[in-house]
Amino acid sequence: MNKILIVILLIPFIGFAQNIENVDYISPFHNDIAAVKKGDKWGFIDKEGTLVINYRDDLVPTKTGNASYPVFSEERSLIVHKKNGISYFGYIDKSGKTVIEPQFLNATNFKENAAIALKLVKENLGSNDVLMKNVVNYHYFEVIINTNGEIGQYLTEDPIHITLSKEYLKDTPAITSKFISDNLIAIRNNNKGWRIKKIN
Repeated sequence: MNKILIVILLIPFIGFAQNIENVDYISPFHNDIAAVKKGDKWGFIDKEGTLVINYRDDLVPTKTGNASYPVFSEERSLIVHKKNGISYFGYIDKSGKTVIEPQFLNATNFKENAAIALKLVKENLGSNDVLMKNVVNYHYFEVIINTNGEIGQYLTEDPIHITLSKEYLKDTPAITSKFISDNLIAIRNNNKGWRIKKIN
């Protein structure tokens, strides 16, 4: 009878036990979860050691000190998807669900419910009757987004023109603005100087 009771008591623990093994890297905890790397994929564990986000190849590492690994900040973590050779950035939540679709040419981690992103804009210029196709122009702005992906403020006044092609856009465009406090952003000018902008 005692043996049966012990087996019954152990079954729930055996059934839910999870060991994280053979990982290549374990990061410090951020937002109560830590990144773990296996091969070329990253996942996240909670403080109980449970793999809460399975290994995936779209998480974006953030340089932190001497290391580089994905992080959660403000309940969001950066992801990147490639389309026609162009990288687009978005965010997932702690369940692994995409909450901001990959649409930005670059983006930062959130800080005080705000992140800086490069918003792509497509402008239709007309049509080419000879080639029978539309003529379009692409440019982007540096913007502040909230944790829902909504644009709060534009940081650059003039659009930055690009050729949206993997041959011309081989590297991710750089974000030139940066948070310097919870409500202040430093924005790089064309003359390499800085201006300070207060954000809402």
